[in-house]
Amino acid sequence: EFARHNIDVAIYDGVEPDPTISQVEAGLALLKQHRSEAVLGFGGGSPLDAAKVIAARATNDKPIEKMAGVLKVSKPLPPLYAIPTTAGTGSEVTIAAVISDPATGRKLPIADLKLIPLMTALDEALMLGLPASVTAASGMDVLTHAVEGYLSRLATPETDKLALTTAKLVMEYLPRAVEDGQNDMEARRQMALASFYAGRVISTAAVGYVHGIAHQLGGRYHTPHGITNAIVMPHVLEFSKPACRARLATLAEVGGLRQAGDSEQVAADRFIQHVRDLNARFDIPEAYKQLRPEDMPSIASDALAEAHSTYGVPRYMDQAGCETLLQQLAA
Repeated sequence: EFARHNIDVAIYDGVEPDPTISQVEAGLALLKQHRSEAVLGFGGGSPLDAAKVIAARATNDKPIEKMAGVLKVSKPLPPLYAIPTTAGTGSEVTIAAVISDPATGRKLPIADLKLIPLMTALDEALMLGLPASVTAASGMDVLTHAVEGYLSRLATPETDKLALTTAKLVMEYLPRAVEDGQNDMEARRQMALASFYAGRVISTAAVGYVHGIAHQLGGRYHTPHGITNAIVMPHVLEFSKPACRARLATLAEVGGLRQAGDSEQVAADRFIQHVRDLNARFDIPEAYKQLRPEDMPSIASDALAEAHSTYGVPRYMDQAGCETLLQQLAA
């Protein structure tokens, strides 16, 4: 098809889960070798994130480490397009990309409006062959985006509407996609939309401590991002609950969890329990067993540095509180 339109294509397939600096640089070398004028990201969150940063490196003559943070991509990217094959990160519409630095064991989140692809194509048929475990992990990432975006102090009426729509879609359709993802086209379609909506939410409202902590755990212990988010989320929601009971109760309501006569406290607890129940249903562990006690202080400080520089968290967490949460997480 590309040849029919006289388009020369160079395929870079060296991206692995949690793409690294060296993988991005290898893709950049191929782009330069073929003098490519545009970038098409095709795949899950890792290939899409890598494609975005390869495109950024093509026009920005500075290392990835210097682009990490907020609004540090100086020059516009070449034309960038995205076709997601998982319903998870929402990278096809977000301002963000995350690249791993194996030398330090850290992840480098890059957030800039220039990283939003020019166009995105959603095709649920591309997701029919995803294994149940990948569907569950990526779907819980979508739920994390919706929840953290809805609880964020950066939320707007528009992001609230999208976040609640997303949460409702995930709670209704993710179990169907996990259980019969090969045949349930409607579940795949709705999860693709949910991922896209959630990406729009976090591009404005950002995320929170779940992602701040999960990025550090994934960078050190190389666990899938969606799984890590899912394990961390109930713990962060319990911590955040005193500052956002009403919003957690609303999440319970849109998911059909709130019963007549429930107080905000009871409804909020029902939602947090539902997250735990989904994890159990999808065989996601309750505890993060890889976490080593000696790593907790640095993980906590790095997570807080990320969150406090970027995210509108509903309740502030200090170093001691984060270390306590990590101890609970590993138990």
